[in-house]
Amino acid sequence: MKRSILNRSTGLATLALTASLALTACGSEDSDTAADETSPSEETSETVETPPEETESEEPTESESAASGAGEGTFGEGCAAIPTDPADPGSFEGMATEPVATAASGNPLLKTLVAAVTEAGLVDTLNSAEGITVFAPTDDAFAKIPKKTMKGVMADKKLLTQILTHHVVGETLTPENLAGEFETLAGDKLTVEGSGEMFTADAEEKANVICGNIQTANATVYVIDTVMMPQM
Repeated sequence: MKRSILNRSTGLATLALTASLALTACGSEDSDTAADETSPSEETSETVETPPEETESEEPTESESAASGAGEGTFGEGCAAIPTDPADPGSFEGMATEPVATAASGNPLLKTLVAAVTEAGLVDTLNSAEGITVFAPTDDAFAKIPKKTMKGVMADKKLLTQILTHHVVGETLTPENLAGEFETLAGDKLTVEGSGEMFTADAEEKANVICGNIQTANATVYVIDTVMMPQM
């Protein structure tokens, strides 16, 4: 009888142990499966690459387009005195982006002219005009006038204005149509003679064009070596 009970007890113990091991193994497998399904640390995270933004090509501004190659159509030995650095306001490129009175202020050849234009109060008049042509006397041209006479002219605003506007034609003159007779802003006539790259302005003064066809934002400029006096 004791052996039968012992055998039964041993069998129950063995059965219980087997069940326990089975439950443990099942739990371990479930745990491993859950870990595989839920643990982000063991998964290889995918990196989403953001495509680089396309950079739109910037088109040149109107002023930049005007400045590009600004000196190509100029002529005359005096052009050698114009600054060559495009960043210089007195260069062909610098002048091309500014209205004429402002553009002239950066040109190293035209300091006396700029002072006279300012004294006469013509800066806004010239800067706001459209499609004009300016015959611009150099500093050396003004230096030909006796100092006493020049001082008197600078003090007489009406006379100064008349002289300066005699140097301005109210239309665009290219080298191709530069020769001829034109009405100035002073209300009188100006005669230009010559061809190619050799021109003189004013039949009496014979002012030589030493640097021609300079472009500004609103005017074409011909630098001359003599101040032209209007018909009084």
